Amino acid sequence: MRKGLYIGTTLLIIITVGTFYFTRDHSQSIISSQLPAINTPIVSTLAPIPTPTLPPSHLINTMFVPQAPENKWNEPWQDTCEEAALLTVYYYHNPAIVTTKEIKTALEQLIEYENNNGFGADISIEQMGLIAQKSLKLKPIIISDPTIEELKSYLSRDLPIIIPANGKILYLENHNFNNFGPYYHNIVLLGYDDTIQKFTVHDVGTRHGAYFIYSYQLLMDSIHDFPPDLHKENINNGPKKVLILEKML
Repeated sequence: MRKGLYIGTTLLIIITVGTFYFTRDHSQSIISSQLPAINTPIVSTLAPIPTPTLPPSHLINTMFVPQAPENKWNEPWQDTCEEAALLTVYYYHNPAIVTTKEIKTALEQLIEYENNNGFGADISIEQMGLIAQKSLKLKPIIISDPTIEELKSYLSRDLPIIIPANGKILYLENHNFNNFGPYYHNIVLLGYDDTIQKFTVHDVGTRHGAYFIYSYQLLMDSIHDFPPDLHKENINNGPKKVLILEKML
């Protein structure tokens, strides 16, 4: 994710002290205008134990945030899947009707935040959790080595899940990607259906990604966080982690 700094001339930054808020005036920044230094790692937190009985299917409905909102795939839009996934969950918790221009501005705000806080070219699930906590005021919960039943349990409780994935594996069932899919990609898990054994996601990386379906096993095989050696070509060495974001009370 090669970060560029794009500042829209119409972007209004409302300076507040220690306070985050979201309003229907979408010309305002959706992230905290204070940019606190991020120097303490997030502590992975175990989610509640899955419920023993789950419905055979469930679907969370929420708006689709494409990583290239104007369908232009030059930088930085080739590499904004992380930001688009975060905004997808943000707008689920903070419903709003937003325009393509407003989505682009919100993505640019997150990119600026990351640049100002020293994040690298690609960001891990843990770093995404920190960004969500500090800038979007969402509570991060990181789940290691999730099972299909665990993912279904969180979804049945209307909790969208951000999935870091090997895009080369996703390409096997989604040929909308170019170049056989990216090495490192992020999608938002929204539902499941036991009758067809498939998950439903918002795949932010393609224009046809809204409510896309992947088979259970392929999606589970694809789950890999950004690799520890920071070389995305080694994505299969990345740990299997997913991110749940809850709205702070």
